[in-house]
Amino acid sequence: MRRLAAAAASIIVALTAAPTAAVARPSSEPGSSTGRHLERDTRAPLSLLARQLGRQALPAGDGWAAAGPGTTGGAAASADQIHVVRSRAELVAALGGDNATNATNATPKIVYVSGSVDGFEAADGRLLDCTDLADPEYSLAAYLAAYDPAVWGRVAPSGVLEQARVRSVTNQTRQTQINVGPNTTIIGLRGARLTGLTLMIDRASNVIVRNITFDDARDCFPAWSPTDGEAGNWNSQYDQISVRRSENVWIDHNTFTDGDNPDSAQPVHFGRPYQVHDGALDITHTASLVTASWNRFVGRDKLMLIGSSNTVGPDVGRLNVTLHHNLFDTVLQRLPRVRFGQVDVYNNAYRLGGDGFEYAIGVGVQSAVHAESNHFALGTGVDAADLLYDWGGTAITTRGNWVDPADGPSRPVDLVAAYNAVHDPDLNPDAGWTPTLRHGPVLPAPLVPLVVGPLAGAGRLPL
Repeated sequence: MRRLAAAAASIIVALTAAPTAAVARPSSEPGSSTGRHLERDTRAPLSLLARQLGRQALPAGDGWAAAGPGTTGGAAASADQIHVVRSRAELVAALGGDNATNATNATPKIVYVSGSVDGFEAADGRLLDCTDLADPEYSLAAYLAAYDPAVWGRVAPSGVLEQARVRSVTNQTRQTQINVGPNTTIIGLRGARLTGLTLMIDRASNVIVRNITFDDARDCFPAWSPTDGEAGNWNSQYDQISVRRSENVWIDHNTFTDGDNPDSAQPVHFGRPYQVHDGALDITHTASLVTASWNRFVGRDKLMLIGSSNTVGPDVGRLNVTLHHNLFDTVLQRLPRVRFGQVDVYNNAYRLGGDGFEYAIGVGVQSAVHAESNHFALGTGVDAADLLYDWGGTAITTRGNWVDPADGPSRPVDLVAAYNAVHDPDLNPDAGWTPTLRHGPVLPAPLVPLVVGPLAGAGRLPL
């Protein structure tokens, strides 16, 4: 037991100590001082530790994002490319100046978020709402009247109102999707929050996002999909972070929540919940080499989609992701759902239960998930057989995992055997690969909630 405690202590020390070897040096000209440059802003001078953490690179060997050139984000930023932002306009300016072209701005940059930045903030500082972004020909009331299945039938909406909804989505995307370019670090100061927006990391490799609470990336104009499932579904568009066609991305110590606007509080239209949120962190469209560590996902429905299509093609050999020391707290599905990729899921803590829980790990087409030493606390009505779901996959490696049932003591569990005992067809217990990119010791599953619970999420880094 002393050895287990020592292993946990080593993790805690590594997290809270000021970075040294992993901190890159400024690339400014001789005689310049990054610290002096930042502290010209007398509203919020950055501490030495904040400056060090802003330049911290992903440690060697820390998951798939450490492969190839590794992930350094904006560590090489010159003094004039270090920014503290407090508004949407300042965030866009810090990322390059023009949201339409920022995705291609490869200049190394470090962006510190201070306070709350709202994606619905207009250039003049006022907060927009959904009616401000709606096309003049769109209204929800008219949409509901036109496409009620009792009137329209079970076919996809089309025509003038659907076209107006699509134009409204274009308006919202222009406003609330914030495009991030390569070689960028976005890091929150204490209490930092990005609300009502999507960080879009598309064709933008070498990106780091840390220590931020992501809150309520709502879709003003969900689409009705009458053939999605037996009764149809409302589908929304905006993730809190979307990683597409990018490599070497590190998502660390963030909190993802719907805040005071959960999908459970939305109305019902056409007999189905009017869902206004999509994923928390989706990794799709041939993205790969991503590490998501020490994040907290709280009270959401759809969380993490790795691979967005069953089509065999460009995603094959891609979508390689590591998830470690994340807390999945009262969340319902996609923890993660995987297609194609080699995905290492280890030392994560799950607190599962409540109305609407569906599954934890989705085994999708040609996926190769390795799930090791995770801890699953199960609420009433959730069984170990419910933790996996077959989305057209065939195999998953599971070892060293534990469950803590609502009606019994904690115990080790063979997740594949538990699934196969109840479901057909069986899953193969060998996904065909063994992870090698891991930083630090792998904790025994019983220790995981003791370490991950207090240390995962935004506000845990010493900023």
